[in-house]
Amino acid sequence: MTAVDDITTVPGGSCPEPVMPAFAPVDPTLVWLLAEQDPGVVDELCADGSLSEAGLVDRISVLESLQQRVAALQSAAVYAFARRHAAVRTAGGVVEPEKLERSIAGQIALACRVSPAEGGKRMRMARDLRNGHHRVHALFTAGELSAYKTATITAATADLDAAERAEVDRRLGAHDVAHLGVGRIRTLVQALAAQVAPERFHARSRAARKARRVSLRPAPDGMTDLIAHLPLEQGVACYAALAQAVNAAAVSSEPVTRGRGQIMADTLVERVTGQVTAPDVAVEVQVVVPVEALIDPDSPLPAHIPGHGPVPLDVLATGSGRKTLRRLLTRAGIVIGGDSRQRLFTGVLAEWIRARDGYRCSEPYCDAPIRHLDHIRRSADDGISEFDNGRGVCELHNYLRETPGWSVERTEEGVRTTTPTGHTYTAPPWRTAEHRDPGPPGSTGSVAGGRPDLRPRAVPDPAGPAAHGRRSW
Repeated sequence: MTAVDDITTVPGGSCPEPVMPAFAPVDPTLVWLLAEQDPGVVDELCADGSLSEAGLVDRISVLESLQQRVAALQSAAVYAFARRHAAVRTAGGVVEPEKLERSIAGQIALACRVSPAEGGKRMRMARDLRNGHHRVHALFTAGELSAYKTATITAATADLDAAERAEVDRRLGAHDVAHLGVGRIRTLVQALAAQVAPERFHARSRAARKARRVSLRPAPDGMTDLIAHLPLEQGVACYAALAQAVNAAAVSSEPVTRGRGQIMADTLVERVTGQVTAPDVAVEVQVVVPVEALIDPDSPLPAHIPGHGPVPLDVLATGSGRKTLRRLLTRAGIVIGGDSRQRLFTGVLAEWIRARDGYRCSEPYCDAPIRHLDHIRRSADDGISEFDNGRGVCELHNYLRETPGWSVERTEEGVRTTTPTGHTYTAPPWRTAEHRDPGPPGSTGSVAGGRPDLRPRAVPDPAGPAAHGRRSW
């Protein structure tokens, strides 16, 4: 069952329209501060000498509670939008739940300036809070429970139905969850869910073993995190084997010049790659190199590994292994490319596009790896496979643009995405750190390189807000 199914109907009848949470009285000064956009004014007023240390701590606490209440208000708006949009699109003939759910999650993500995955999580949290988690919902609305803790609870009960979720919520009432840490909350809710629905718990545990995988995530300073998602006993066995290598090195006749973590990391590389020593790996690394760095040996501009970040080029050249560095030149932080008349993006052109977009989805707020190379002007619309007509996107965003109501086009500012509600979001070109000077300190203009404003733009209502009884701000 998809999130959209549960948004439109629930067992026992249709859900009532969501009610926006009410706010408790708040210091008017704080409300005024929230409307102030000058950082200097905000800092000056918050550092007001009339407030004691205890007064400042009280203000921090009030602002934290207010932040959670605002998050609860946003969650109510998310739920209201999901229900409204699902009803409108279903009435218009969109009957595929998965496509509709993607569209809803994508629009929520853009409005919240987060990734589509996070947008989906917020959509499901808003739904589940109103389908069983009434006590948790009340704590969230009152500002006693953070959005992160609330999301942790709803995620741990995501596979339960409304009745089972309500039973977990009832049992949570015996615990002071507002004062528990996230880890304790997660363990507690998982244990309660296992008691309430043991069959689902066993099914979930069996399914989790099928999701074992290995992934690579970027880390600062030319490093990376190799992550293995394994069954518990297998993960413990791997760690124990690497720890045994540390003990073997300690009793060796050779002097120990590496720390425990270094020995374990080197042993992992050696056993996985089959190399005698860890530095002997053979690999091709694609490096984006500024033209200025080739012209001026003393240029401070670093090289850039797409998808991983900046790194001194000489660091990659160390070690005894065979490393091939494929260099792509940039000017003003943007990869210089070419074009092709093929229908698909292949070969060097495909690599140029991936490198230009930093090996991450080019849609605003999305950090997912590039899975598809998309024609901005589609092939069906006579779009050609040239550098400027290509963009790297994740799988979700490539499918999302094919959903009714979505469109993509290139503008002078970048690639513009239009959602079914008429909002537009412009993705500027990805740049390395060599862009132009953003201006003097304190400047609030656009960032270097002419990056456009990412705030959404809605199609104006010709009737005006007054025609619909809305308040004009």
